[in-house]
Amino acid sequence: MRYDLNLLPIFIALMEERSVTRAATRLGITQPALSNALNRLRDTLRDPLFIRERYGIKPTQFAEEIAPLIAETLSRLDEVLLGRQHFDPATTTRQFNVAPNSYVEIVLMPRVFAKLRARAPGVKVSLMPFGTDLAETGVISGTTDMVIGRMVDPPDNLIVQHLMDDGLACVVRADHPDIADSISKEQYERMRHVNVLPPGRMRVGLFQTLKQRGLERELAISVTHFLAVPEIIATTDYCATLPRLVCDQIAKDTRLKILPAPVDLGTFPVDMAWHVRYRHDPAHQWFRQLLVETAAEL
Repeated sequence: MRYDLNLLPIFIALMEERSVTRAATRLGITQPALSNALNRLRDTLRDPLFIRERYGIKPTQFAEEIAPLIAETLSRLDEVLLGRQHFDPATTTRQFNVAPNSYVEIVLMPRVFAKLRARAPGVKVSLMPFGTDLAETGVISGTTDMVIGRMVDPPDNLIVQHLMDDGLACVVRADHPDIADSISKEQYERMRHVNVLPPGRMRVGLFQTLKQRGLERELAISVTHFLAVPEIIATTDYCATLPRLVCDQIAKDTRLKILPAPVDLGTFPVDMAWHVRYRHDPAHQWFRQLLVETAAEL
């Protein structure tokens, strides 16, 4: 019996998205085209495969049973075919879809872009939202090439590599009336603070660290991106606790001063993760090495 291999990625997209609309968008085809492909799948496999529900579609028991086999088959095909491709960074026009958290976006990615301009000028990079969990980034399905940030309980189909570690420091305005060259624990707890709430698991990281170190904060303002902090700090008597590499970037602003935290707040990890199907992709391997090299320079 002959099978149309083009239908298998459609099956996987429907399994992962649980929505005809989202699966069609992900695959770059129209909904009628996807529905037609699904009908052909049903005829071939002699099963309804997906049942309509109020908020999407639900796979049948048979679809649940064969999904791991189809996913593994496609992954192995990808590894074989991608591994045979020749890759020349100087001439490639490959596009990489990357989901960095907001910290990585401002600390690491500009340096990566500078290296790409010199070594692979035809490469295109699209930055995707980091999201509230790994599923939202697209990395679990493989539609996003990699995710960079803090990895917590990644699924088995992701390969995770540690990139770097960073610490934390405090930022106040340069002419703060109460703070000179250091901040004591009492001053830190007495001040009002600007808090950064990026999406993802980094959201709870600083709160947990402060609790473990016995530090308390009175929050005045919460923002969603590190780049919102300098203007707020420069015009208030507030304090912000930020990653050291972010502090290094904003230290050029003469309105601000960077000080050690009142207690050692330790470090936090930065990792990158990618779908197993890209393990032997020469272009992907080259881009991963570029990220490792850039992180090592930091």
